[in-house]
Amino acid sequence: MRHSRLLLVALSLALAALLAWQALAVPTGASITSNSTDYGPTRSPSSITTNRSTITTMVLNAIQQDPHWKAYVGNVTGTLALQDAANNTIYDWTSLTTPTGEVYASTDGSLDFSSVACAAAGTITTEQTAMNMTATDPDNIGNTFNSTAHTPTLVAGTTLSGCNMTSLYVNSASQGKVNTSDFQEFLMQDAGSNLVYVSIIDNNKVGYNGKTYDFEMIVAESHVATPHTYYFYMELG
Repeated sequence: MRHSRLLLVALSLALAALLAWQALAVPTGASITSNSTDYGPTRSPSSITTNRSTITTMVLNAIQQDPHWKAYVGNVTGTLALQDAANNTIYDWTSLTTPTGEVYASTDGSLDFSSVACAAAGTITTEQTAMNMTATDPDNIGNTFNSTAHTPTLVAGTTLSGCNMTSLYVNSASQGKVNTSDFQEFLMQDAGSNLVYVSIIDNNKVGYNGKTYDFEMIVAESHVATPHTYYFYMELG
């Protein structure tokens, strides 16, 4: 009988440890400690003066800020630690100087990482509608994240591969949407079918403007509604 009780206690402790690990081995909310916003260039119009009684043939070209998207770039810092719910630390490890992992962004501030999957077509369509995008917009979410060639990525204990993805630019140039490119970003959904943008961390890589970053990310935005608030999470590898 005593051995049975000891076995029951041991099994209970093992189950508690497993449940605690499952509860904690998920992405955590990320703190934003520094930020600045660039609104893009101001472009003056060209002009031409022609004589009366003439016909002028012209080729006009313009680069306009896309109203359906906004971008975030930056660097990542973090520490692995063992803490209780009150943020008391029993032990932590050296701050990560070469961080790996993922940055997550979503308009939902209480994501449920108990079950994650690649974003379903219906989830993407729902988000497009919420962002006032149509199925024929060339820059809608589905047309932007139109490859599936990202690096397989472990998210909250689940390996995701073949999700809708894209790659952000380096030195103002496309790298192609492949799993060897830097700054890969893909779409997933949480247990509540909320769309989540996932940016794979690339430590200290040259970014879109020649400066070095750990991540680059674009997220959808409505061109007619009040700007959406995005919540950021991070999972360190």
